[in-house]
Amino acid sequence: MPAHRGGPLMKSLRLSSRKLNRAILLFALPLSFSAPARAQGERCGVAKDLMVQALERIKTGAATEAADGLELLKHANQVCISLGDAWYYRSLFEHKLGQDGKANYSLSKARAFGSEAMNEGANPFVLAAPPATPSKGNPPLETKLRPVARKWALVIGISQFSNPELNLRYTSKDAKDFAALLLDPKYGRFQASNLHTLADSQVTTRRLKEELNWLARMAGEEDLVAIFLATHGTSRSQDTAEVNYLVTSDTDLQSEDSLFATALPMVELSDIVRTRVKARRTAIFLDTCHSAGAASQLRERATGLADYAPSRTALERIRQGVGRAILASSQEDQVSYEGPAYQNGYFTHFLLEALQQNNGMNTVEQVYSYIRDELPKAVSAQYQAQRSVRLKNEAAAPVKHATQIPVLSVSESGADIVLGVSSASN
Repeated sequence: MPAHRGGPLMKSLRLSSRKLNRAILLFALPLSFSAPARAQGERCGVAKDLMVQALERIKTGAATEAADGLELLKHANQVCISLGDAWYYRSLFEHKLGQDGKANYSLSKARAFGSEAMNEGANPFVLAAPPATPSKGNPPLETKLRPVARKWALVIGISQFSNPELNLRYTSKDAKDFAALLLDPKYGRFQASNLHTLADSQVTTRRLKEELNWLARMAGEEDLVAIFLATHGTSRSQDTAEVNYLVTSDTDLQSEDSLFATALPMVELSDIVRTRVKARRTAIFLDTCHSAGAASQLRERATGLADYAPSRTALERIRQGVGRAILASSQEDQVSYEGPAYQNGYFTHFLLEALQQNNGMNTVEQVYSYIRDELPKAVSAQYQAQRSVRLKNEAAAPVKHATQIPVLSVSESGADIVLGVSSASN
């Protein structure tokens, strides 16, 4: 678990100087000032980002994390007083710290301004699948799990975006192929009624949250859950790797603030898995940083929006509890690739191969081992092939060195998850 980062508030905010100056300037405006809608949007865009950073602080639920996050939430409300979600989370953080009077005041503000997080009952301090406390002489519950009762899956792939500059070639096909494997009676053994597949315009930010809520409602403690996401991944700024966002089909790129107002913060995905999905076998596959290269080449996307794989901190948050495994397509300082060689993203191609081995009965850790061995070699081979072509054609654009290494993060117990296991409902 990463060490807590204490120190002055300015250090804990970890804002770039540009963003910090903007936040201070906006905070300095009198509350009675009738700002234009754009300025109001900028203030609340900054405030939302501060709120997301506050939620990212909560990993183990320690008081030091809550105190650090509370300062960020207070600043968020100072920048944008009408951000109801910030008031709601502020009440939870204050209650965690024993500040019940302040917590009641903050909760009243959340009710006055309206809070989607409050309506959903979100709480970053509660784990849906906490480690069991063993009774005397008995092993922990997670070492004696019952057979899988039911299996549920949410499979998402976005190739077509409202901004065509973001379009990808194979991400929706990635989702279709992954879903087909899960339904295959030889490998996945999932029931069609328990699997939702969405692609392209279907995957708005609202719809994605609704589908994640469907999983949280349906999956019980003895069930197995699989989540697959293939889309762009981005970060608020390059000075911090702790705040990641998923780009959905309706994400608005008109400005930096509209981008982060309409993308889905990774923290919302992690908190749904951490605090609402009760299944003690949950596997997540994230192919959230793709290329948009030409059909004949393997190359990084060139849309102007910097892609980021999920940060190690984001993965660490998701894995809290029992039976959590998160497999990401690349390290946080790398991009992921797609191309005609496999008619899929490279990560998804080797994921599908790995899941077909041993009749689908390999654990997620065994699946990861196969991808870790094969994926970097494939990307390197493609790079070398392009390098040879480039040397023969001086007019060709230079090809940078390419590497892609997957990342696995698992909970400390109960993470031996097998997607192809038969369930009682089969």
